[in-house]
Amino acid sequence: MSGTTRIGTSGWVYPPWRGVFYPEGLTQKRELEYLSRQVTSIEINGSFYALQRPTSYQKWRDETPEDFVFSVKGPRFITHMKRLKDADVTLANFFASGVLAMGAKLGPVLWQLPENFKYEPPVLRDFFQALPRTTTAAAAVARGHDARLDGRAWTETDADRPVRYALEVRNPAFKQAEFVELAREFGVAVVIADTAGKWPRFDDVTADFVYVRLHGDEELYSSGYTAEALDAWAAKVRKWRERGDVYVYFDNDVKAHAPRDAKALIERL
Repeated sequence: MSGTTRIGTSGWVYPPWRGVFYPEGLTQKRELEYLSRQVTSIEINGSFYALQRPTSYQKWRDETPEDFVFSVKGPRFITHMKRLKDADVTLANFFASGVLAMGAKLGPVLWQLPENFKYEPPVLRDFFQALPRTTTAAAAVARGHDARLDGRAWTETDADRPVRYALEVRNPAFKQAEFVELAREFGVAVVIADTAGKWPRFDDVTADFVYVRLHGDEELYSSGYTAEALDAWAAKVRKWRERGDVYVYFDNDVKAHAPRDAKALIERL
């Protein structure tokens, strides 16, 4: 049984897209509405830089088509500053920030590790074990938030759904079978990232879904994908979706390649 394919961009607020991808005169507050009619999923980036508010997640939910799905990038406070340690309160604050307000539109949660984060099996294992695996469990975790979210926390879920996780690593020390098996043990998808050769490339399927980030074919964040390259990625997606769902996000945003490449890959599939 084949899975569902979701293809889109990493974020949507990019000034260089205005007048190039976004039509002239389109207001910034309507950019998500416009892009979400061109692609089938979007990766929320703002959640990486700061905790968002429930009102924002509700707004994004309501501005997009009924069958739309977002992935949410986990906070860099957890990945870069706390470095996955002491995750109880930080995870509670993240889930209480409004993530669960997305309801059925909540897709995978992405954790992106910094390049200087080396492979530390005990730290990864503890973090994977701390992750709630359903929205009901995530709501329970959210109720453990600290005082910073008092008066602005969202700690309920409208239904019990699975919560999926993907992990993008950027240190070559992760390039070993032990890491792949650890991710597979916990059903965490190791991100298949195309980074113009800058960071390690994985092609291992470690979960019941596949998560792909395309940062640029030849130049990180800047270069677009040729027709031949898109054909090759489409062939890979067809194979992956025979086993489960596939999420693909273009992050080559600098010259507005991302939305156009996403649309081109959608057309191929």
